[in-house]
Amino acid sequence: MAEVKAVSKDGIAVHTEAGDLPALHETIASLFAAQGNWERAYQHLRSALERDSLTASYNRRYLDRRLAQLADGEVAVAMVDIDLFKDVNDTFGHLVGDRVLRSVAALLKHELPRGAFCARYGGEEFVLVMPGLGVREALRVAERTRLRVARHAWQRLRSGLAVTVSIGLTTKPGRAEERLLEADALLYTAKHAGRNVVAYPDSENLRHIRHSG
Repeated sequence: MAEVKAVSKDGIAVHTEAGDLPALHETIASLFAAQGNWERAYQHLRSALERDSLTASYNRRYLDRRLAQLADGEVAVAMVDIDLFKDVNDTFGHLVGDRVLRSVAALLKHELPRGAFCARYGGEEFVLVMPGLGVREALRVAERTRLRVARHAWQRLRSGLAVTVSIGLTTKPGRAEERLLEADALLYTAKHAGRNVVAYPDSENLRHIRHSG
């Protein structure tokens, strides 16, 4: 990546790699620590520790903390998995695979509702957390997200490359682990239905599939 000069909201100019938010926050934290401003140093250090270094999405640490805070509210949780990602790595190489991960993360974060966020769950899996959304609203977001990834110009990255995602969506209340388990189970339903689909429970708590279009 090319080096860029950035100015933080605190007015500090730093140099870092383009798109590397964790490194940016670490650098700013070090500068504040050197000035003895420990409160701001801590804020930036925590931001660095809660970001995935490859995709700049939030990481599992942040996901678990926020879901615990949202335990009593209405929250839609979507588990997103890149379809056949191993084939991408095997066919095009891991460097292309890393670029796919970064691009998918950017596409997932695009046009998320206010207050929603994207976190990398691990490997090629991401989680979208959408506070205050019911199943129908969240379904519209998930379906637009699926289409955005499927219709992206992947061949500009590498000839013959195509990328899709499968999504398991739940608005079931409960603890963080329960919500993630439900979304993960629905994700596998989507995978078994042929991939590139969104799986979600209907009003009768049955698992239905919204097929790709």
